[in-house]
Amino acid sequence: MAKIRHNNFLDTVVSVMSNAKEAGALHLYAEGKEFNGRYIQVRGKKLFHFGTTGYLGLEQDSRLKEAAIDAISRYGTQFPLSKSYISHPLYAELESLVGDIYQHPIIITKNSTLGHIAVIPSIVNDGDGVILDHQVHWSVQNAVNPLKLRSVPVEMIRHSNLQMLEDKIKKLQSKCNKIWYMVDGIYSMYGDYAPIRELMKLAEKYTQLHIYFDDVHGMSWKGRNGSGYVMSVLNEVPENVILFGTLSKTFGASGAVMVCRDIKTHKKIRNFGGPLTFSAQLEPSSVGAAIASAKIHLSDEIYSMQTELQDRISYFNACLKETTLPLIAINDSPVFYIGTGMPETGYNLVNRLIREGFYVNTGIFPAVPVKNTGLRITISRHNQKQEIKALVHALEYHFLKSLEDTQTNLERVNFAFGRDTGKLKTKSDKTDRLSLEIKRSINEVDKQLWNKTVGTNSLLDWEGLSFIERVFKQNELPEHNYEFYYFMIKDADDTPLLLTFFTYGLWKEDMLAPTSVSVRMEKERIDDPYLHTSSCLSMGSFVTEGAHLYLERSGNNWKEALALLIGEVEILEKQLKPQTLIFRDFATDDNELNDYLHNKGFVKVAMPESAVYDEFSWKDETEYMQTLSSRSRKHFKKEIAPFIPLVKIEVSPQVAEETLDIFYTLYLNVKQNNPSFNTFDYPKKLMQEMNVHKQWEFICLQVKQADHWKMAGVMFCYINGNGVYVPNLIGMDYAYTKEYQVYRQLLYQTILRAKALNMNKIDFGLTAGFEKRKVGARVLDKCAYIQTRDNFALEALDWLRQD
Repeated sequence: MAKIRHNNFLDTVVSVMSNAKEAGALHLYAEGKEFNGRYIQVRGKKLFHFGTTGYLGLEQDSRLKEAAIDAISRYGTQFPLSKSYISHPLYAELESLVGDIYQHPIIITKNSTLGHIAVIPSIVNDGDGVILDHQVHWSVQNAVNPLKLRSVPVEMIRHSNLQMLEDKIKKLQSKCNKIWYMVDGIYSMYGDYAPIRELMKLAEKYTQLHIYFDDVHGMSWKGRNGSGYVMSVLNEVPENVILFGTLSKTFGASGAVMVCRDIKTHKKIRNFGGPLTFSAQLEPSSVGAAIASAKIHLSDEIYSMQTELQDRISYFNACLKETTLPLIAINDSPVFYIGTGMPETGYNLVNRLIREGFYVNTGIFPAVPVKNTGLRITISRHNQKQEIKALVHALEYHFLKSLEDTQTNLERVNFAFGRDTGKLKTKSDKTDRLSLEIKRSINEVDKQLWNKTVGTNSLLDWEGLSFIERVFKQNELPEHNYEFYYFMIKDADDTPLLLTFFTYGLWKEDMLAPTSVSVRMEKERIDDPYLHTSSCLSMGSFVTEGAHLYLERSGNNWKEALALLIGEVEILEKQLKPQTLIFRDFATDDNELNDYLHNKGFVKVAMPESAVYDEFSWKDETEYMQTLSSRSRKHFKKEIAPFIPLVKIEVSPQVAEETLDIFYTLYLNVKQNNPSFNTFDYPKKLMQEMNVHKQWEFICLQVKQADHWKMAGVMFCYINGNGVYVPNLIGMDYAYTKEYQVYRQLLYQTILRAKALNMNKIDFGLTAGFEKRKVGARVLDKCAYIQTRDNFALEALDWLRQD
């Protein structure tokens, strides 16, 4: 089984956040000797603060400050003991007051992250199952992860997709006792709400369903006694609900609170809940401040504060309605999200607003899909109406300027967020310096131009693409049909700057996932063949690999040409609505291109390494051996040379139909035994078209069995007209692979055949770089750049990777 390098989701996140930091939109430092909540100082400039999560402004309330100072004076800066031994003297009062807020049993935790780590493993038993909304807060997802070690099934659904949730419940109900769905009450990026009433109706329908609400962003500014958004809907906590609130953020202090109705569950968590047992408790200052805040929550004053905040929220909504700014979720929460689409547009706008005197947060991947970058604006009681209005005026002006600076427009932003206004363009914005043509078939493209640009490697010459078009059209199964789009961009002198092609079709979302993920997915696909499959608009095709993009980068126009391509592909997206867009195959160390595509809204992911062979200076086997490293020569003498006399090699441009049947079976053997690069099975039509095409041939390997020769392996090879030999597919009978070293023999025989044909290069393709390096090939690290409508496929498959 081939071992390939897979993408690490964390590496992708780090790369995106590093770019945001370099752009001055992330990891900033506040300055100054004091802070009042209304202003914040950054880069020496005093800014109106529209980025806080202290929506009621209680963190600046003098009563909380005085209580915190008093607690420090009386009890010190900390109380360094686990609560399992003894609680701080103020804890009992705090627990009593917070219990009064909720009218249910509560547990105070150090913070919500540690609270989830304490609670989730305690309430989810062996035999239960978990379903995550894919936008539920990271702290919840992190706490769920260890459950996998106990073989608790963990599933993920698209954000607030109740149909998908019900499907997952049906899947788990026969093998799980309780099914926990974990969700935010209000989501921290877009400010949208969980569909609480619908969830409770679903729980009535499926009695196994229990709901775990993380309502830290709904706390204080909503609900009776500031008990939060979830409580404002439910009024009380049902038996099948666990609720998490916070004593930080809007509450103004520090810590978190778990609320449940079941006394047995409450006792279990309190007696032993991970960090509750082994971690330090809240500092006296935090407990003192929380007590002061709880008393405010239990008074009528909390309602006047809520009303005051709601008045500011309504005012901001009213101001935004007078603009064309793309507000992504319209509601009455204090969280607002203005979409910018591409990261570079978001970074540009954030920096413009800072210069104008306003601080707002940047929403970036992975909190949102990379092309759903935007500004996360929060409203608090600190904000006055005059600066709210001034912010809207600044947003309206600088939003348009940022679009201009980054060569985009409002229609593209709206499309990125699924807010198609119906203004579908037939072509993207162009300059007079560039011209663009789009063709639907390689037959409409100039053969000579194509072959000297894109067509210099792999199956990518004109004849090779004509072959692929014939194979992947008019087939019975949807996964065997592609649509083709060819792009050509030239400058004013008719000089080609960019050529490439895209295909649109169905793909397996785990194609680049680790083997363990694909193995699991294929078991589930026995009953649901199209599980975790979706439409994809991809540069190149799944049959081809190599440099699908010809981009003339010696001049100054390459970025302009690439921007034009991206704009045109975006228009194509509007028509086809693929779930995923892929630009591939690029060198991983091309930092200039990486930064450019990231800023245009693409996420970099690793691809399987590829290999090429181009050392043909040798005349015979002895000289060939001298081109190898000492280790590879030992490998050749041990693993290849002794087996050459045991096999029979024939090169056939055409074979009988019954031999094709054998070839197809051998191909399926390899395909099904190697899920490390998981694609759909190719149709038999592919081999049939190879058999009649003048540029395809078969390297056949047979082994002697009793009185006859048996087909044990075949390499399907394409002869590119530019002197490139392409072993595109391989088939093997695994009963003979070790005894005759079939795979290694075929690699070596491919080199011999390419030498005999006077080829100048072999494109060995993807995967198995270790084996190809042993026969002298150079291994190349490759990457792709992707956009998805949401992060679901990336995050769901990353969850499976961690199993």
